[in-house]
Amino acid sequence: MTKKIGLITSGGDAPGMNAAIRAVTRYGIYLGYKVIGIKRGFKGLLEDDFIELNLRSVSGIINKGGTILHTGRCPETKTRAGMNRAVSVLKELGIESLVIIGGDGSLAAGAELTKRSIKVINIPASIDNDIYGTDETIGYDTALNTAIEAIDKIRDTATSHDRVFVVEIMGREHGFLTLDVGLAAGCEFIVVPERKFNIQEMISALSNAARKGKTSEIVAFAEGAGSAADFAAKIQKGSSYEVRVSALGYIQRGGNPTARTRMLATIFGKEAVELLHKGKSNLLVGLTNGKISTMPIEKAIKNEKQLDISKLELAKNLSL
Repeated sequence: MTKKIGLITSGGDAPGMNAAIRAVTRYGIYLGYKVIGIKRGFKGLLEDDFIELNLRSVSGIINKGGTILHTGRCPETKTRAGMNRAVSVLKELGIESLVIIGGDGSLAAGAELTKRSIKVINIPASIDNDIYGTDETIGYDTALNTAIEAIDKIRDTATSHDRVFVVEIMGREHGFLTLDVGLAAGCEFIVVPERKFNIQEMISALSNAARKGKTSEIVAFAEGAGSAADFAAKIQKGSSYEVRVSALGYIQRGGNPTARTRMLATIFGKEAVELLHKGKSNLLVGLTNGKISTMPIEKAIKNEKQLDISKLELAKNLSL
């Protein structure tokens, strides 16, 4: 009997998920497996919503954002009853191995399934790039470029009107995306949850910049750092600048994946299937120092990725 690999995308969508779906499906079929796509994340698993993926069903998707399997949050995965139901459904389908494409919530679900004898490989996909065990996640490079392009356009308006723009960037808990966007877009200030920000120092710096003839400033502001509107109001009250807020929102999740995102997703997908084929499981596929790596799922969950504070200092030094 042909062995089956289950494939699921869960949590927040990220550009490149489709490229990973394509790679898992085609490499799985190449090695002789049937690949069963689970729709709508773990909610679809609990509600018996499946499709057998084939060579043609994943044709023409490598360039598309989002996920053809759809995704969503599923609180039931945090309960014993929900996970037991998930395992029961997988066994009924004859699925012993599962590839999970997603973020930290997907890691947690994967860890619970491994405790119930399901062989799991996690592929990290998140625009936040906040997963321990990999230098980069699927979708991060695309979201980074999307945000930079938006800020480049906002700067034109900021310069034309002599304004400060506070640009809110996705990242409820971490500032990895905001930090790299701020540095790459040449933002004068970067505000992230991981580091306390002194707004009075910023207001003083703005005044000094104005005296030197600088007429516009951009603040890269992580959504997890607080209220961008309140932050902007404090700046306007304490400085001579007009201040506006621009929240980039969900455009950062969408769009055609960049070449880097597509290649990373493809390599991660192939590696996930290869690991299962070799009898290895309960692992996170990652990228470490430019090379494909693996890490036990439990280790990835128990550790927290750290922000590179030196980048904040560099951005500050270059914002003169």
